Amino acid sequence: MNTRELTRPQKQFLSGVFPEEDCLLSPERMAAFSTDGSRLRAMPLAVVRPENSEQVSELLRWAHNERMPIYARARGTGTVGNTVPVQPGIVVSMLRMDRILDMNQSDFVAEVEPGMVTADLQAAAAAKGMFYPPDPASSGFSTVGGNVSTCAGGLRAIKYGVTRDYVLGLEAVLPGGRILQTGGRTHKDVVGLDLTRLFAGSAGKLGIITRLTLKLLPLPEATASLLAGFCSINAAMDGAAAIFQAGILPSALEFMDRSTLNALREAGSSPLPDTVQAALLIQTDGSEQGVALGLNRLESALKRVTPERLLIGRGADEKQLWDVRRSISPASFKLRPDKMGEDIAVPRGKVASAVEAVHEISARLNLPIMCFGHLGDGNIHVNIMHNASWPEELAHAQQAKEEVFRLALSLGGTISGEHGTGLTKAAFVDQQLGSNEQDVMTGIKHVFDPHGIMNPGKGW
Repeated sequence: MNTRELTRPQKQFLSGVFPEEDCLLSPERMAAFSTDGSRLRAMPLAVVRPENSEQVSELLRWAHNERMPIYARARGTGTVGNTVPVQPGIVVSMLRMDRILDMNQSDFVAEVEPGMVTADLQAAAAAKGMFYPPDPASSGFSTVGGNVSTCAGGLRAIKYGVTRDYVLGLEAVLPGGRILQTGGRTHKDVVGLDLTRLFAGSAGKLGIITRLTLKLLPLPEATASLLAGFCSINAAMDGAAAIFQAGILPSALEFMDRSTLNALREAGSSPLPDTVQAALLIQTDGSEQGVALGLNRLESALKRVTPERLLIGRGADEKQLWDVRRSISPASFKLRPDKMGEDIAVPRGKVASAVEAVHEISARLNLPIMCFGHLGDGNIHVNIMHNASWPEELAHAQQAKEEVFRLALSLGGTISGEHGTGLTKAAFVDQQLGSNEQDVMTGIKHVFDPHGIMNPGKGW
């Protein structure tokens, strides 16, 4: 179906299933649902706000018969245009389904609806002495359902893994209205194919998740952090190697290159001197005694590679160190007014080579390009800063993006570590996935979504 306007019967159906404020049809009210963090925009035909899985089932039964494109979304924090209704269709906002349905301290399981904000889930778990580890930088405003849809990584992935590692089961509604139940509350299950993990990272292409069963852990008693500044990116990588060689597995290990530190200095957000050209931000967690010991071991390991500066944080001081990391995105606009924010990943041992190659691209094209991110799993956020109102600089930014993707693949990496491909990377998927792999994925999608109505027009 490719229509620019709903028929009267279609509007009547939607208004019947989603009464009053739960069905938006005017352009003024739908405008906020036409875009996401990518700033790309396309107007939907309607926006609906389900409150239960029965409404979602009725919607997808109708959409399947009508061949109506469906775009599930929550807070719209993604940066690749994955929720933008590029083919006219219905946007399904999951924000009214935001409850904790159960949180059990005996089996360390939470059952939640997909519109739950991740930080709210973490706070509720912590209040009961439990811990939900996935911690994307957007956790304060992104949702659990969105994190599952993209298989978000985050700051603690080095020790605790990514979102899919905490999804024990889910309820999802498929086109045609079928309600699928996968997994359960047990922490181990090898009966049948693992459909739960198939949905984690599926980017809304298979169905709409309406309920999640999540694994929790005991809450660590204490944390401590250390910010280490180095004279070069290679020295910072030596520092990371020293940590691992000392047998230390931190709960978080972030890095920042010189362009990132320059942006932070411009914004007044860097506590490190100008001699520092790269930095590591490390966190350790566990018992009080274990954290104290871990912090001493971290200091000893890092001092062997002679950092320019070491800053230690406990309690309020620790928050100040992590505020440096959280300040990167707003500080980036001190360099240029526009950003292409990419999220390549390479093998851990190739991070320094990747960053140095990006710096060469930056110098050659005369563009500030920031590299920072999750060193523990090789996930590099490459922010290509530019002024989009200058045609030559915009062209150079697009060229830099293409070169960065080719670089990642040449190092055995990927064009996306956690954001997905959506619209902004759809044209580059063929560079990473061969025709055989894409044919298999297309066949799997056809089983769930035979008419291709779920989030059409996006890359794998």
